[in-house]
Amino acid sequence: MATESVNLVCSQCSSIVRVPNARLSDAPHCPTCHALLLDGKPVTLTAASFDRHVGRTGLPVVVDFWAPWCGPCLAMAPYFEQVSQRLSTKLRFAKLDTEAQPAPAARFNIRSIPTLILFRDGVEVARQSGAMDAANLTRWLESKTTGG
Repeated sequence: MATESVNLVCSQCSSIVRVPNARLSDAPHCPTCHALLLDGKPVTLTAASFDRHVGRTGLPVVVDFWAPWCGPCLAMAPYFEQVSQRLSTKLRFAKLDTEAQPAPAARFNIRSIPTLILFRDGVEVARQSGAMDAANLTRWLESKTTGG
């Protein structure tokens, strides 16, 4: 049985906001800071914010573990943002700079970048290493979130 609402973590103030599923596509705002909760942009994670965003968000969360010196990471970034915009009411997208924030990368044994990890309720459910274009990223995410 599907829940009638989900928790979303505000990308601006990290407040946890309960949003009815029927209102996800209505551009919900954070009651604390008034930021858009589902703005279609990946959330920038830090070691301090990682567990709150990944573990407390009711939607599946896909995290791009990347670094600013990584050519394939930079090449994939526009596709990641494009898919984030398109799937913003179904998934939360986040990015973690492994160079600036090495602790979460070490915790999840990131050995190559870019690596994408899909989390559900804070638990890793799928992992993919290597850059992907928008079509392949969408296909991978849909296969992992819809069982297809």
